[in-house]
Amino acid sequence: MPIIKHANQRVGVFIDSANLYHSAKNLYRRKVNFGNIVKDGVGDRKLIRAFSYAITTEGGGEADFFEALEKQGIETRSKDLQIFAGGSKKGDWDVGISVDAIRLSPKLDTIILVSGDGDFVPLIEYLQLHAGCQVEVMTFGKSASAKLIESADEFFDLDKNPRKYLLGGPARKQTTRKVPKK
Repeated sequence: MPIIKHANQRVGVFIDSANLYHSAKNLYRRKVNFGNIVKDGVGDRKLIRAFSYAITTEGGGEADFFEALEKQGIETRSKDLQIFAGGSKKGDWDVGISVDAIRLSPKLDTIILVSGDGDFVPLIEYLQLHAGCQVEVMTFGKSASAKLIESADEFFDLDKNPRKYLLGGPARKQTTRKVPKK
């Protein structure tokens, strides 16, 4: 059954930047056009707020990225990459995205989650059952969790038109090259 979309529908967009960045890099060797994703996700509806959640790396070269997002009306949230004693690194925003989505859900009719991470299934179920929100997922389907796709009210597969959602030239799918035997 198709979902309902209308001009007065209040929409919030929550972007898991690292998830999308790595999907685009691994699948197409390109960067993501977040502006087109938000524009197409929201459509003719009323955008209330759009957030991008990112990790600040050791080099700290994210300032241009954050500025570009803000010029497109996307608010940025960042936190430092965690480096543990053994040298392992971790950086994710799953809890932060979830808390913000739940906190803002009373002011929203639709939540667009831009991520392929299956850890968000409980969030989607909560927003649907307890907040009464319609939840849409946008991501590259080839790298998305099947359970995440199943739980969403609508799934928007960025793989269907990757050129529109990527930066830096035509999208090329990553392929493996066969090495001839000698």
